[in-house]
Amino acid sequence: MQTLRSKKGFICDMDGVIYHGNKLLPGVKEFVDWLQRNDKNYLFLTNSSQSTPRELQQKLLRMGLDVDASHSYTSALATDNYPNKQAPGCSAFIMGDHGLANALYDAGINYNDVDPDYVVIGEPAGYGIDMITKAIRLVNNGAKLIGANYDLTGPIESGIAPACRALVAPIELATGKKAYYVGKPNPLMMRTGLRLLGVHSEDAVIIGDRMDTDIIAGIESGLDTVLVLSGVTTKTECESFPYRPRLILEGVGDIIGDIAE
Repeated sequence: MQTLRSKKGFICDMDGVIYHGNKLLPGVKEFVDWLQRNDKNYLFLTNSSQSTPRELQQKLLRMGLDVDASHSYTSALATDNYPNKQAPGCSAFIMGDHGLANALYDAGINYNDVDPDYVVIGEPAGYGIDMITKAIRLVNNGAKLIGANYDLTGPIESGIAPACRALVAPIELATGKKAYYVGKPNPLMMRTGLRLLGVHSEDAVIIGDRMDTDIIAGIESGLDTVLVLSGVTTKTECESFPYRPRLILEGVGDIIGDIAE
């Protein structure tokens, strides 16, 4: 097996790996500088659907990290491809922030809150009973249910917050219909990430803080796997899963140190 530092492509989660909220995590600047100096292909592959790649670029810049928007790919962008491939010219009722709404609009998917083909859910700022009730009615009337990502919670500076799967759950329970989740660990998103990197899975590594999305996505897609403990998963929690990452590190800064080898 290749050593970690000899890999050609690096897929990195963002929340809990690169930052918490608006705070850059220790070792990130050094890690990104190492990637750039060594001409590594790298991609920030986030399950968050709230922001566009340009907004993520600006967020990183405010934290002191200068990375081009082309290095970011979100579950919103992954989600916009799926409905159109399944049903060209379709419409959707969108429960999500502008990152998701803009991605679907750019893909030619029309907003429809009367008789849509799909109900697409991300992490809407105005999430509440009225929105949930409307989604339940539309799904019961035949709309297909899509979740932008499979995250149950997400890290924030003060702890954790509910994420997409937790917000989809009431609609699944009320309708008896299961959502199709497009983000990690769905292979659709992983294959797109590898294509954007331009590397084979054997030459790539995924770095994440979640066993149930990042690490399982890497294992099922044939990537090397690194769990960092800077996010939501502890070493003890890792041991409860029937699969394991190849490496467990405190944070991405350890990747450029001897500990990663």
